[in-house]
Amino acid sequence: MTSDGPYVAVVDDEASVRTALGRLLRLADYHVAAFASGEAFLASLATRRPDCAIIDIHMDSLSRLETMAQISAAHVDVPVVFITASDDVGLNRSVVEAGGVALLRKPFSNERLIEAVGSALRRKAPGGT
Repeated sequence: MTSDGPYVAVVDDEASVRTALGRLLRLADYHVAAFASGEAFLASLATRRPDCAIIDIHMDSLSRLETMAQISAAHVDVPVVFITASDDVGLNRSVVEAGGVALLRKPFSNERLIEAVGSALRRKAPGGT
């Protein structure tokens, strides 16, 4: 993979999740940066903007809505795949309202994650839908 390959940010407060998702994405030829909080991810946007972000809905720091609001306020166009361990069906609507590309419920398959990231990247690409 070249240095021009897609850059994916993984935002989750669980180190084991960040590690596992990072490994999977690297094996799929993505550049990956992992962040333990929404604040750390938002601070990173000043130096490098990801092509896609994977954000856990339930973190101890900023909520998904607060994180998305700050991304929007910074005028950063980052397609987001949300992940959660929750069975709350109301989250589907919240994710759409927050501008999320997909909602994956843990445990999800490796294939489903790679598919969701690919969909997010196609959405960001010029001419994407």
